[in-house]
Parts: sequence; structure tokens; C-alpha cells
Amino acid sequence: MTAAPLAIGVAGGTGSGKTTVANAIRDRVGEDRIAILSHDWYYRDWVDLPKDVLDHKNFDHPDSLETDLLVRHLKALKDGATVEVPVYDFKTHRRAPETRRIEPRKVVLVDGILIYAEPALRTLFDVRIFVDTDADVRLIRRIRRDIAERGRTLESVVSQYESTVRPMHLEFVEPSKRYADLIIPEGGENAVALEFLFARLEKILG
Repeated sequence: MTAAPLAIGVAGGTGSGKTTVANAIRDRVGEDRIAILSHDWYYRDWVDLPKDVLDHKNFDHPDSLETDLLVRHLKALKDGATVEVPVYDFKTHRRAPETRRIEPRKVVLVDGILIYAEPALRTLFDVRIFVDTDADVRLIRRIRRDIAERGRTLESVVSQYESTVRPMHLEFVEPSKRYADLIIPEGGENAVALEFLFARLEKILG
């Protein structure tokens, strides 16, 4: 009987370095042995709302994400099934017509700021990692990312951070840290913590 895949969660605030940690795990485990999903792919498709309303919507609240679909997909991957995940366009706040196929692997990793705020999701993880980075560093990283990758202006990024990102971080993300098995300060730059993590994963994976 084939062992169920190892499910790893990587959470942390916006700009904390979750992707860097996820990529480091992928490189150590091997790309052919890991499937990576992002909670960001599961933002709801607000097809009935005009763009000017969407531009001011609170996308940092758990209700903005279709977490129940991610739960179904993660369970399916753990059961050895292939899933079709949404493709989300952050510039238009819409899901694309096409989907992305994810095959089951020995390890399934999910990253996202709110993955431990949802009981139905966090209980599916065998290993829960939280990337803990100072707020000023996270804000600078978010500004750079949103301007370069999502076509945002500096004013809009700062306004969103003040109105929704920071309050939602304090309400949902920071408290969810208590569910983590391992907290990694400074994320991918913390080589010592990553080596401890890799040693543990290699032991679990045999």
C-alpha cells in the first residue's frame, strides 16, 4: 500500500518569504517529488463586481478565498488524485477561463497567509511552518512585488496595506502562528532553521 503524501503548510504575513521557503523545500525534496499549491490561486471570482469596487475590496479577509475548494483539492491530492486548480489574475481580480493541472506527488506543499486561520484546512497538514518576518521588511517587499508584478501604484499599495492588509494580519495571520510546528524567523535567509527543517523532512520521507 502506497503511503499518503506528506502535506506541508507554509504560512506567514504578506512579503514574509513564504515563496522562498517553499522553493527551498522544493529544491531539497526534488521537483519531481513535490506538488505546490498557493492559497492565492483560490481567490473568489467576483464576476458581478466592477473593477473600481474590486480595487477597494478587502482581499485579506478569509471570506475572500474559496478555501473549501482548496480543502477538496488537497484531500484529493492526498488520496492520489489529479486536480485542476484555478488560475487567478491579480491585475483584473478575475479567474482565468483555463485551469492548471496538478498531479499527486510524494509531498504536497500549500502556501498562503491564511492557511492556518481555517480549521478545516490547517488540520490537513502534517507539518506546519510559519515564516516570521518584521513588518517593515514585509511592507517593502510587498511594495516592490505589487508594483513590478501586479501593475500597482505606490499609493494604492500603501493605502491597501493601511486599510486592510495590516488590520487583517493582526486579526487573522499573527494569531494563527500558534498552530505552527516550526517558526522560521526571516524565512529563506535563515539557513540554520532551514537545515533543521530539511533534516526533519528527510527523516520523515525516508
